[in-house]
Amino acid sequence: MKKLRVGVIGATGYTGEEIVRLLARHPRVEVTYASGKEERNLRLQEIFPYLQGRIDLECRAFSPEEALKECDFVFLSLPHTVSMRVAPLFLKAAKPVVDTSADYRLKDVKIYERFYKTPHADPVYLKRAVYGLPELHRARIKKAKLIANPGCYPTAAILGVLPGFSDGLFHPKGIVIDAKSGVTGAGRKADKALLFSEVNESFKAYKVFEHQHVPEMNQELTQWAKKAVDVVFVPHLLPLNRGILSTIYVSLAGRISTASLVERYRSFYAQEPFVRVLENGALPEVKHAAHTNFCHIGLRVDETKKLAVIVTAIDNLGKGAAGQAIQNMNLMRGFDEREGLYS
Repeated sequence: MKKLRVGVIGATGYTGEEIVRLLARHPRVEVTYASGKEERNLRLQEIFPYLQGRIDLECRAFSPEEALKECDFVFLSLPHTVSMRVAPLFLKAAKPVVDTSADYRLKDVKIYERFYKTPHADPVYLKRAVYGLPELHRARIKKAKLIANPGCYPTAAILGVLPGFSDGLFHPKGIVIDAKSGVTGAGRKADKALLFSEVNESFKAYKVFEHQHVPEMNQELTQWAKKAVDVVFVPHLLPLNRGILSTIYVSLAGRISTASLVERYRSFYAQEPFVRVLENGALPEVKHAAHTNFCHIGLRVDETKKLAVIVTAIDNLGKGAAGQAIQNMNLMRGFDEREGLYS
């Protein structure tokens, strides 16, 4: 079987590393090009010793000419505002791209420029990009050439409320998303606020009312609900490596029990391979979703207050980034979308 030749641009960041790790065990793929921030040429298995015996490939400074020659499918794991200058190089050469940055997620250029503080450099391909949440856009993803891989917080939040909007169970106003993420969600970079001694034995909220993932959530939920949705989102930094736990508060449009809401969710996600709705009001934990591509969902209802609390758990590097990126690649190439994503 001829394997798909894949390149990973930005392979030494947390998401890029996770993409390489998952691709190394994918039966239909061969990683044939990798670039990173290393100042000297190293092999991937030297940078990440656990890859020894699984990959034998140099990781160099990015060269468009080499990348175009060596791969037929590309993952971009680059900082926000950088991908939009690189993606067109591959798209013009008919090489599909999954971009894990925010550069192609927001359809309103003005909103993008407000939150990312830079003019958008590629409005042409922005219009063609498909938001890569399979549970929302699977049919479009299969035909896409450019995927805007969702943010980690939006993945956890959107999956948490979709079924309620599908059935008209939730009010679109007053949704509160209280989310906590591991430190790898900020990327592999030198930042005093992310040092071990700053994060360990602490817990804090940040970017209240100004987080860049809010418009992403509103965009997708408004499109799905067919009503204006404007969430209140409060992110927090947890002193752990990976994982996101989101606690979501929604007002109910009518009376429904916990058991009935759980059953609605289980029916809605019955055919989704990476969403697990917990039974009997059980609530998820980060450790059960870590190192997987699953989203775990738990639900509780206060019938008197007509209030539902939804708790979701994902791995920010799995379903929130690299795992979802590979799920999208599988769909784009006609593979079983689970390939390479089960341990």
